[in-house]
Amino acid sequence: MRAEGHGGLERFCSPGKGRGAAGPAALPGGGLALLLPGLRLRAHGQRAGQPLRVLLRQKEDWPMHKLECSPMVVFGENWNPSETVRLTARILAKQKIHPERTPSEKLLAVKEFESHLDKLDNEKKDLIRSDIAALHQFYSRHLEFPDHSSLVVLFAQVNCNGFTIEDEELSHLGSAIFPDVALMNHSCCPNVIVTYKGTLAEVRAVQEISPGEEVFTSYIDLLYPTEDRNDRLRDSYFFTCECQECTTKEDTAKVEIRKLSDPPKAEAIRDMIRYARNVIEEFRRAKHYKSPSELLEICELSQEKMSTVFEDSNVYMLHMMYQAMGVCLYMQDWEGALRYGQKIIKPYRLKHYPLYSLNVASMWLKLGRLYMGLENKAAGEKALKKAIAIMEVAHGKDHPYISEIKQEIESH
Repeated sequence: MRAEGHGGLERFCSPGKGRGAAGPAALPGGGLALLLPGLRLRAHGQRAGQPLRVLLRQKEDWPMHKLECSPMVVFGENWNPSETVRLTARILAKQKIHPERTPSEKLLAVKEFESHLDKLDNEKKDLIRSDIAALHQFYSRHLEFPDHSSLVVLFAQVNCNGFTIEDEELSHLGSAIFPDVALMNHSCCPNVIVTYKGTLAEVRAVQEISPGEEVFTSYIDLLYPTEDRNDRLRDSYFFTCECQECTTKEDTAKVEIRKLSDPPKAEAIRDMIRYARNVIEEFRRAKHYKSPSELLEICELSQEKMSTVFEDSNVYMLHMMYQAMGVCLYMQDWEGALRYGQKIIKPYRLKHYPLYSLNVASMWLKLGRLYMGLENKAAGEKALKKAIAIMEVAHGKDHPYISEIKQEIESH
């Protein structure tokens, strides 16, 4: 299935500015999904790697570009709307140009999105008010706005139905709305993956899907334990997941404990899990104001403390290793980044992610490029080919990313 983004896709190079959600919102189920909006999306029967059979396109045009070009000239260095504000402005502009349903709303219109307005806490309401003020500040000369209450609903809809767009290494590019793709419900054992090609969202099966079987994607990173995943789902999408992964599987492998002659007591394990969750949040905040060396120190000290209880394959350890790897890449410490990546890849692919995982492909890709840069061509080529094997299913064999990676191999 291929769907064009309703608001268009802009390459935003400012991570942390937007609050675009990482996936579509859950919708009430029942019935045959491909008939009415709000119902579950079901397959005709798909093989792994096969695109779902819906084609939706729409052309970009100058009015959409003019929407931002003109105010950027006026505001200059003071032009700083959030990613969410920019996306919402594009939606409003497109609704003005196309008052009827657009090609990207074949199955579900933006106006039919669930907003969960009655479930928003005061902090989320304050953020929406701030975004509305910014919308008026930066776009009032070029857009006609609906009334305030309608804007509140629209921002709430965008926040819980927006897609975060990432590149082949899962680096943040921007946010977009794909109304028809938002029909898919969430599962922690998804049978499809959503990837992006320009302004298109492409949905491909990563498991065999029988006719009439429901199509599930994942709205969140699947690395974390059940409680953490559901905390994220409740906070962003206002539901608790009851998929097979959440209801029948234990988190023993995800929160793996060191095998010691004197095993840690249950209370010590609970305390360390609490510490891990706190340090993850601390690091998230610290990225906005601490130096790279200070961030790396947080990663190293937290790993040292957690290693007294946790195995290296524990997902909280892996989280801080991944952050440390990112800091090393930023500092151009290629050997340091490679060491972390080598520790991460085995538990990623063998314990924590499904067979066709973008997270695993991304890690193979990072490792391959690091090996190549450090003149280890054999290891680099092997890692890049492992990334390609996953991406050919998740992205499709004709995706430009795959051509680029093959060219990297040939050029070395």
